[in-house]
Amino acid sequence: MDGVCFVVSDRSGDMDASPSDLVGLFSFDTRFLSRWVLTIDGQRLSPLSVDDLHHFETRYFLVPGQPTHYVSSTMTVIRHRTVGLSIGEQITLLNHRGEPVDVTVRIDAASDFADIYELGLPDLIKRGELTRSTGNDYLFLLYQREQFRRGTAVKTSEPAEIDLDGLCYRIRIPAHGSWTTELRVETAVETPSGTDLRGEVRHQIRAAKQSNERDLNEFLAELPALNCEHPPLAQTYRRSMLDLAALRHPDLTTGRKMPSAGLPWFMTLVGRQALVTSLQTLPFVPELAATTLEALALLQGAKIDDYRDEQPGKILHQIRYGETAAFEETPHSQHYGSADATPLFVVLLDEYERWTGDATMVRRLEQEARAALGWLDQYADLLGDGYLRYPPPTSRFEAANQVWKDSRVGICYSDGRLPGGPVAVCEVQGYAYDARRRGARLAREFWNDPAYAQLLDQQADQLRERFNRDFWIAARGHYALALDADGGQVDALASNQGHLMWSGIIDVDRAGAVVDRLMGEEMFSGWGIRTLGTREARYNPVGVHVGAVWPYDNSIIAAGMRRYGFRAEAGQIAQAILDTASYFQGRLPEAFAGYDRSSTLHPVWYPTGNSPQGWSAGAPLLLLRSLLGLEPRGDRLVVNPAIPPGLGQIELLDIPGRWGTLDAFGRPRSSSSAAVAR
Repeated sequence: MDGVCFVVSDRSGDMDASPSDLVGLFSFDTRFLSRWVLTIDGQRLSPLSVDDLHHFETRYFLVPGQPTHYVSSTMTVIRHRTVGLSIGEQITLLNHRGEPVDVTVRIDAASDFADIYELGLPDLIKRGELTRSTGNDYLFLLYQREQFRRGTAVKTSEPAEIDLDGLCYRIRIPAHGSWTTELRVETAVETPSGTDLRGEVRHQIRAAKQSNERDLNEFLAELPALNCEHPPLAQTYRRSMLDLAALRHPDLTTGRKMPSAGLPWFMTLVGRQALVTSLQTLPFVPELAATTLEALALLQGAKIDDYRDEQPGKILHQIRYGETAAFEETPHSQHYGSADATPLFVVLLDEYERWTGDATMVRRLEQEARAALGWLDQYADLLGDGYLRYPPPTSRFEAANQVWKDSRVGICYSDGRLPGGPVAVCEVQGYAYDARRRGARLAREFWNDPAYAQLLDQQADQLRERFNRDFWIAARGHYALALDADGGQVDALASNQGHLMWSGIIDVDRAGAVVDRLMGEEMFSGWGIRTLGTREARYNPVGVHVGAVWPYDNSIIAAGMRRYGFRAEAGQIAQAILDTASYFQGRLPEAFAGYDRSSTLHPVWYPTGNSPQGWSAGAPLLLLRSLLGLEPRGDRLVVNPAIPPGLGQIELLDIPGRWGTLDAFGRPRSSSSAAVAR
């Protein structure tokens, strides 16, 4: 995968998709190859091994047919695939016999040009026309519906017999010899005006780099160096960085990159995930935050559009490029159905300045930040009670809940009932509180508007007082998951209140009770904090929002506990999640089952999640920050470590930011910033 382009194949490198399978070559939400099958003399191939060289490069070692118990094939087939702006595949055949051999090599190629949304909505009917044509060295597949055009060109470096279903090579390989061909698959994503949607980003990216490998090396070279005594932590750190590199999504106006949400369903800009991933990675990759802020500012809501849930000042939920979005069969060409992205935009802008000192960005985005803060008052307070709410969905294309727990059952009462009407979910109120506090700082220090700063601080104070009165459930010792339309408490014990600690909205004298509930046996599985307590009616250890464990969620909770001084508990969560990563070769999944650690030898994979996934890749970085107690304080970078004994010494070198020649302790340094904990 590379950016918005990715391939899902079997272990032989073949793609053979049914209409509903998420298999094939995808780019900009369209499947450009649904069939790509290599055969030798009519036989499919069997894998011996697969090398994932980089996120954009894979090599398959294969033999024709089905191998017996002892592999005795006289031929090896090597497929070497690269994924980028175009797809390259080198096919090499090695003849192990002592005599020449005649071979027929065939690639079957086809595309249904399915919108990725069609895979989940099979009743959507394609209304365009699919055509195929051939030339001397290419096969061209074209889908056209009015001015919507998508094309796939398959080109070969060696002479081939080309028909409408693929390419065929009839070759002779000498004794102990080899044969190679180069195939290239190029995709066309055309706008109604007839230009390639990716033309500008293609130019920008090519101007900025010579190859995927060079781009990856440059990305890795600019990261802080991690030295540690715990090898699984080093493995997880590197895996996270590789995944973040792979998930970078090009901004179509500048070619600069921001984080995609996750493979395979969300290889696009999703506001909430991009903002959170940028927050997690700020001390490590601040340019992701910069591009995310600029892209979301450019796409900020400017009018009232109920179909897209757009309102002035509101921050984008997601953007899609496929056929259903182009013809407004779904509202996702630019969809704004998110209750939390708008306050998180202001949170990220302030945090970005704290880490980078980039006051220019803060001043340039002043109007967008003011508009986002204005949206909290003018549009989000649906019932006039001072809380951010969102309405129930009006179509099947909208999420049931406009928060990160967006499934139908994600917001529930303890007895399993589901709230109706406009719901005020707890963490969104925390984000709004944090956004106003941070907006006040920006207004005071950068926008020269102390009156506005005073207003925002006053609004934050009022929200905090109101929230701690209305959401606290004294009998249960925790905060409500939400308020329903009647102001009643949605009383389930859920992980969301860890986000309240991260935002700083809860009363200090109640923080201990919240930590006790989160770290109790109902919530803490030993592998991490569950999304829902085990005694709640809807608890299900494999329920995505009602019992599974999310690394992203846990990274936010740990950071919140550090904020309130619960260092040991934050370290316990960090170690649990990092232990989990070691069972997945360093790559944290989007979610995993909430089974108790005492009942499983290893964490149980959640099968339908995205992997890699942006804020799961970012989770170890925020956990590292919590372990080190790493915080910017003006022109000083400070560290207050709380490292569990099992993790040993951790040293982070060359932290990017605003500190010039100061190290993590505010002392003069000669070459690098460092955060060191023993």
